[in-house]
Amino acid sequence: MTQLGVRDLDALGPAWRKLEERSPVKLRAIENERHYRAMVRFMNQLLDKVGEREEHALTGLLDIVTAFVRDYEERNVEMPDVDPAATLRLLMEQRDLRQNDLADIFGSQSNVSEILNGKREINARQARALAKYFGVSPAVFI
Repeated sequence: MTQLGVRDLDALGPAWRKLEERSPVKLRAIENERHYRAMVRFMNQLLDKVGEREEHALTGLLDIVTAFVRDYEERNVEMPDVDPAATLRLLMEQRDLRQNDLADIFGSQSNVSEILNGKREINARQARALAKYFGVSPAVFI
């Protein structure tokens, strides 16, 4: 990996300013509940746009916004310490889904089985896809 020169960093300033002007939310650590709600709305919009396409131009931005949301939730939202697989199992039960119904997200029914049995962890792409599918924050699967 090459090191950025001072001129490279100077060129990032105007680009960052332009990105901030066009963003519907401040792209920095979440400051309060109102900022949090706006960031979650933005994260959901990005999830809708990016979908499961890891090569999408906005995937990196989605990762950053998701990290801001996760960080805020860890500091401010009382979340029960629940295993992501248990959360998935509960959501599946609530919607009367079978492992085969989620095979497209995980690649196969056997991968879903391994997740539910604790033999495999949910990766970031899968967490994003599950969040979109179930209408929840990706943080519940990480």
